[in-house]
Amino acid sequence: MRIAAITRNTNETKIELSINLDGNAKQSQIDTGVGFLDHMLTLFAYHGSFELNLKCVGDTHVDFHHTVEDIAIVLGQALLEALGDKKGIKRYGSMLLPMDEALAQVALDISGRPFFVWDVDFVNKRIGEFDTELGEEFFRALAYNAGITLHIHMISGNNSHHILEAIFKGVARALKTAVKVQAGEKDVPSTKGIL
Repeated sequence: MRIAAITRNTNETKIELSINLDGNAKQSQIDTGVGFLDHMLTLFAYHGSFELNLKCVGDTHVDFHHTVEDIAIVLGQALLEALGDKKGIKRYGSMLLPMDEALAQVALDISGRPFFVWDVDFVNKRIGEFDTELGEEFFRALAYNAGITLHIHMISGNNSHHILEAIFKGVARALKTAVKVQAGEKDVPSTKGIL
């Protein structure tokens, strides 16, 4: 089973996270202390078909930055651990995902070589109390801690909520494809023999 559980305690956040790449997304329980992030990670779990359980207590009285970044760090580490030796996975995933007027393009490679490209502009700098710039911080931390190459491009959009929702769903759908184990495939999907 492809499962990982990680606890991270700092002076800024206390996080308990578990992920089951082959679990039941409908059983996910997510409580980050940030309502908008709860919404995005619920979508992420559902569209990735991941069972994600997450509890975070963070210094949200300061702002949401530490909570958002630290959760992404732990989620990336958990993804990496749950993937194990990566034998048989598809490795690559991509998605062109619309959300009303917003259209996000996501491509990723579970390469073991972290790299991150963010080509996204927001008209509004906040969604309620959530700073839109935290979207970039989240996915950078996720990519570097999961060891993936991740490209995110906004093709269109003017509603910040729609843009970030399209991105979270798009990354989840691309990951769902990339982590899928191919029937009968037992090797690491690389000519190097390692990812």
